[in-house]
Amino acid sequence: MTYISENANIYKSSSIGEDCSIGAFAEIGNKVTIGDRCKVGCGCFIPENVIVGSDVFIGPHVVFTNDKYAPSNGKWREGKPTQVGDGVSIGANSTILPNIVLGAGCRVGAGSVVTKSVAAGDTVYGNPAR
Repeated sequence: MTYISENANIYKSSSIGEDCSIGAFAEIGNKVTIGDRCKVGCGCFIPENVIVGSDVFIGPHVVFTNDKYAPSNGKWREGKPTQVGDGVSIGANSTILPNIVLGAGCRVGAGSVVTKSVAAGDTVYGNPAR
């Protein structure tokens, strides 16, 4: 059974899988897809152009961005989506830049700024995350 906090802001065009938990004050944007058995912490921001796989942990206050050169007046919609593979874990207060791939099973340490794609199974941390 999926739990969504009454204080979360979920766009109607988004898709959230089975057995997920969405924390208070999280924002799930337009056309975002989240797979099954995911945990999205309080205060997370997941905007349009992000696809999240299944069994993903997104810690509190994680921010995904979708516009690398703001304000681009929507040109970012022409770029490839940010993709979060199955089994990924993203620590609290991390920032994920747009148009990257977080490979299946990778780990992102708390407070990291992810500027490049992360290979499946790798662990990265820091600013920029390495």
